[in-house]
Amino acid sequence: SDGLEAKIGSLSAGYDRFTAWKSIDGTKEASHLTNQLEVLINGLFNKDTLLDFLRFFIVFDKSKTEDESGQTIVKLTKKIAAYHQYYAVNKAVDSTIRAIGKNKDKFQVKESPASFGFSDVKTQPEGDKKAGVIWHTQGSGKSLSMVFYSAKIIQTLANPTIVVITDRNDLDDQLFDTFAASSQFLRQDPVQAESRENLKELLKVDAGGIVFSTIHKFWPDDGNIYETLSNRDNIIVIVDEAHRTQYGFKAKVDKETREIKYGFAKYLRDALPNATFIAFTGTPVEKTDKNTPVVFGNYIDIYDISRAVEDGVTVPIYYESRLIKIELTDEGKELIEEFEYELEEKGLSEVEKAKKKWARLEDLIGGNERIKQIAQDIVNHFEQRLNAIDGKGMIVAMTRKIAVKLYHEIIKLRPHWHNDELKKGFIKLVMAVFSSDEPDIAQFYLTKNQRRTIADRFKDPEDELKLVIVVDMWLTGFDVPCLHTMYIDKPMKGHTLMQAIARVNRVYKDKTGGLIVDYIGIASDLKEALAFYTESGGRGDPAKLQEEAVNIMLEKYEVVKNIFFGFDYQKYFPADIHDKLSIILEAENFILDLENGKKRYIDAVTALSKAFAMAIPHQKALEIKEQVAFFQAVKARIVKFKRNGNGNNSKDLETAIKQIIDNAIVSDGVIDVFDAAGIKKPDISILSDSFLEEIKGMKHKNIALETLKKLLNDEIKGRIRINFVKSKSFMDSLEELIRKYNNKILTAAEVIEELIGLAKEIKESDKEPEEMGLSDFEYAFYTAVADNQSARELMGKEKLKELAIVLYDRVRKNTTIDWTIRESARAKLKIIVKRTLRQYGYPPDMEALATETVLKQAELIADEIVSGGNNKI
Repeated sequence: SDGLEAKIGSLSAGYDRFTAWKSIDGTKEASHLTNQLEVLINGLFNKDTLLDFLRFFIVFDKSKTEDESGQTIVKLTKKIAAYHQYYAVNKAVDSTIRAIGKNKDKFQVKESPASFGFSDVKTQPEGDKKAGVIWHTQGSGKSLSMVFYSAKIIQTLANPTIVVITDRNDLDDQLFDTFAASSQFLRQDPVQAESRENLKELLKVDAGGIVFSTIHKFWPDDGNIYETLSNRDNIIVIVDEAHRTQYGFKAKVDKETREIKYGFAKYLRDALPNATFIAFTGTPVEKTDKNTPVVFGNYIDIYDISRAVEDGVTVPIYYESRLIKIELTDEGKELIEEFEYELEEKGLSEVEKAKKKWARLEDLIGGNERIKQIAQDIVNHFEQRLNAIDGKGMIVAMTRKIAVKLYHEIIKLRPHWHNDELKKGFIKLVMAVFSSDEPDIAQFYLTKNQRRTIADRFKDPEDELKLVIVVDMWLTGFDVPCLHTMYIDKPMKGHTLMQAIARVNRVYKDKTGGLIVDYIGIASDLKEALAFYTESGGRGDPAKLQEEAVNIMLEKYEVVKNIFFGFDYQKYFPADIHDKLSIILEAENFILDLENGKKRYIDAVTALSKAFAMAIPHQKALEIKEQVAFFQAVKARIVKFKRNGNGNNSKDLETAIKQIIDNAIVSDGVIDVFDAAGIKKPDISILSDSFLEEIKGMKHKNIALETLKKLLNDEIKGRIRINFVKSKSFMDSLEELIRKYNNKILTAAEVIEELIGLAKEIKESDKEPEEMGLSDFEYAFYTAVADNQSARELMGKEKLKELAIVLYDRVRKNTTIDWTIRESARAKLKIIVKRTLRQYGYPPDMEALATETVLKQAELIADEIVSGGNNKI
């Protein structure tokens, strides 16, 4: 904390995993104007809350990997609940007690789902066996919340039986692994039902336990009644992703067999008539879905996409269309629609059994030329992505046959990506394989343990496995924070689509967002899913709320329009594409020329965008849709220039239409700094004379200034490791020039001249090591000891140069691989540096500072020193 803002995280977490505690008691979120440190102290550090947190909301997760020698490495990760998990789990425990019919006075639902416009479990009667639904968006820790809930309900109800239900085998395995990794915390080992008979045996036992099963194991052996397995009332059924249609009670007539079949909820209730049901979902329950409330009850807690992105729990998802054209007849379009429906209802294995039915569609989507084009595009695109950001990619194919063809085409282009060994290779294909499959598919058969090994490799950021092809597996409940790109060539809709794309929304290091690349044309389905999402997640009375939002939107719209007073932006709309880009540049320059224009404009457009997102699709919002898009386009260019540092700058790097589509799903048309400035990207260094001349000659001086500031800032930051002292000096000069400009001491044109001079100075400094006869490493040590006037006057350049050479040699010979983390090794090196300084007559009053500077530089190039680099950085 800095006294105002405050974040918490576990000891083993990186800073990117630290989050704010946003509520004092769970009844409502604290205002943005409230001191975050006060909220944290009064909320989490309340005595009762803290004790509860320490007991039930901290887990230690053990994961195992093998190094190259086959040695098993156990990694212990400490995980703690975020504020939304803590309060939701406690609400769920209270609601479960109410649903069972015990301790009614204990029931205290906090922040009411009624504020979102939904029915609240608090309105349900005591003892109704429906604990409710927790909707926490994908990537916000839903699986871990289930673990926390289970631990606390076990303690509260004195050893109940907990039955965890999923609707697919791979989901069952993934969730089971999460619980198994926390077995010490849960004080028992979860058990996975291997068959219907095994499930019956496990549930007939009177003792408690945690039992995992897929929903399909609750199918009656005969007729439409499932046998009663237990009448106990301390059985809790936790269902993951409970919005599926098959969970209902309603009877349906099977089209093929003409038999009457019920939803699985009926058979679950037959088996466990007195059990209490609770559901966890990552996507909202459809308003037309009558099954879910009947089975599970109303909402307990809601944590949607906008809150998750705002809290930094997930990252935004960007969308890029790279359609590979296919000629579809009306029959082909109908086939795709039917395929999507069948896939949602029956699952992949059942759909693929009807081979003749889908052969024509598979020929359309999986044509040889089309697959070749996709393979080539994925290879080129993913290699470019890896050049920009390290991480992983996932390809989603429509069928297993298409997945196999795509795999072979990719390894034709990049043979070295393939490796037959399980623990080697850049790319792997993971899919269900059956005994009846043809050889071309059967060759990709993997056991459960082999799939787990590949999953562990894919989750490991350091592993060479970077790309996987899947069909149906790993699209839900599969958590890979370093996954940043998903290539989709499979028709998907609704919940299935939302869950799949959420694979790329996990927070990881410098990852600012996930990217969805669309080859099949899911844009309209994505819009439908988002429309449903918005409809299902509105707060309060939708009609009333929207009218309020419209009024706020129009008010914010007027504010932005007033900022543009004196600039005619209306000419943008009828203009052609080339002129539109020029007008945006002019608008950007106009804003930057205003008093405090950048901040005023960004704040105003952000406020308008939020109000617009709430007001859409009201007619008045649609009327200003193009204007909002224009304002966002100008904002997107301006924020691209913002320097990295403290605050929330990175969150402002959004594209023009972000708020128009959704708060977390936007186009990936991110404008780079050169495009934003309207200049050609240089093929050589940004410090070249030709490039600096182009900057100097730019028409819009404010944009030129912002461009140069950003580029120089990035250039200097990139040099810090190479030469700490020089880089710090350059950064100080840059900040001083910007300070003078901000204080009106220098004009835009004058500061550009100064910045160009600084750029040339940086460029010239690259020649100094060679001119002095020093390696890059030795020169870095030279600048460290020559960084004070008394040393330069007393010793002179040649003696300081000799000192730097000796210092570097002694540091290199006395460092070990762990010297930066072992205090004893660091202390030894510190003594060596001090003795060397004294030996050469270094000024005593500057010795301590010089020692620390030398060690700092040594740390920055520690890897090269230890590995015995070639002295060139």
